[in-house]
Amino acid sequence: MSAPSVLIAGCGDVGGRLATQLLASGWEVHGLRRDISRLPEGVIGVAGDLFNEDCPATWPVGAVDYLVYCAAATDHDEAGYRAAYVQGLQHVLGWLNDYGQAPKRLLFVSSSSVYGQQNGEWIDETSPTQADGYSGRVMLEAEQVALNGGIPASLVRLTGIYGPGREWLLSQVRQGYRVAIDPPLYANRIHVDDAAGLLAFLLLRAERGESLEGCYIGVDDAPAPLADVVGWLREYLGVTEWAEDASVRRTGSKRCSNARAKALGWTPRYPSFREGYAAILEGRC
Repeated sequence: MSAPSVLIAGCGDVGGRLATQLLASGWEVHGLRRDISRLPEGVIGVAGDLFNEDCPATWPVGAVDYLVYCAAATDHDEAGYRAAYVQGLQHVLGWLNDYGQAPKRLLFVSSSSVYGQQNGEWIDETSPTQADGYSGRVMLEAEQVALNGGIPASLVRLTGIYGPGREWLLSQVRQGYRVAIDPPLYANRIHVDDAAGLLAFLLLRAERGESLEGCYIGVDDAPAPLADVVGWLREYLGVTEWAEDASVRRTGSKRCSNARAKALGWTPRYPSFREGYAAILEGRC
């Protein structure tokens, strides 16, 4: 029996970590990105541009059992988001059709930005989407492209991804970052290795012939007030000074639940920000 094959379109940080995990399980992994020299060893490179409608010259000609669409916007405006998530996905679906390839399932990596709740509500996959900003609205549009693309699809709505190289909050805390305490501003996170691990878990389950839901939220076990996260990091880092600026208040406050993914048997390696940030600061990930 041949190894299952997957095409990871937009094989960057999360996609590369997913590729490494699948290679360890014996999968054939194709990674599509502009610079294939940055792909993990063992990944079959597909040099291409998701923003260009021309099919990559090195497109795989054999079976593509699974597709993971894991793009990232280059330009952080509405046009940039639409190019990355809507048009890019349309291009990939068209290329698959041109080659007569019909994957068993598409995993579309989406975002919790589709939820606009602001009062600390608990959110799960059945919660209404209330996107206010362009990022959430465009992502909802892209989700519909995925669901209507002719391939059985699951949306994976990831929350705030952090990890090595994604250390904006650590930098801000070192500079005395202030956040509002009351009312609490809840934030949701997932370590980049757990984001990749959830995608791998879902693919392995699908390959075993087990059913998947149409949507999963990717988040750790412990959404927390941002003030608690900042306070813990200040203590861990030994930061004693506060910035002179007034308290910073971001929009949006919600608590995302991972109950659906955990009911399948998925468990995050880093159940809260404490374990995840400690691993980063100690160089263990």
